[in-house]
Amino acid sequence: MENLPDRPNPHAHLRASDIDRDQVVDVLRDALMTGRLTQDEHAERLEQTLQARTLGELEPITSDLLVPDGRQSPLPSSVPARTVSNSPVPIENPADPDDSFTTMVAIFGGVERKGSWRVKRRTNAFAVFGGQDLDMTDAIFEGKEVTIWTFAVFGGIDITVPEGVTVRNEGVGIFGGFAANGSDTPHPDAPTVVVKGLALFGGVGGQSSAKRHKKRFHGGHGQLGH
Repeated sequence: MENLPDRPNPHAHLRASDIDRDQVVDVLRDALMTGRLTQDEHAERLEQTLQARTLGELEPITSDLLVPDGRQSPLPSSVPARTVSNSPVPIENPADPDDSFTTMVAIFGGVERKGSWRVKRRTNAFAVFGGQDLDMTDAIFEGKEVTIWTFAVFGGIDITVPEGVTVRNEGVGIFGGFAANGSDTPHPDAPTVVVKGLALFGGVGGQSSAKRHKKRFHGGHGQLGH
């Protein structure tokens, strides 16, 4: 029998996990690097991926693309994603992706994270008349893309990322500054840190680990919150 309509995917109604979205992000990245997508197309589809709530919403995003081994990109399935071995930064997927979030609050005080800590897929960082120093140089990332939601009011939040990590600023500064920087030499398999939120009479900023350590070597200080 020919010309039969395609069967609807029985899993299309299921909620998409962060792992499912990460798999689509990987396909889009490969398509951009090989020229199958333009920068604008990649940005548009990436936004669709991050906003997708079900597997059915993810499926059309990569339906016309090829995965690296030449097969048509399949509908993501809710199975544990492998750790990216080519990444210069350790990535370990959490046992429960829906539980990969944390909140850090600094009010008239300070919060510091450094050493071998785990960067959750979503981190809420609040600094009100205080400061936060998030040094990810030796951290373990729980996803290929992690999001830091920041809220700095008369305070500052510093973000330091390892070499190879890309930082994408999507926040707003009102009578303040909002501009964290990533590595000058981003690695295609390293994580991306998306910084969102608001700086009101305060600042959200940061740098790569090499720039931060260079500043310390020359006797300088961090950009914000010191």
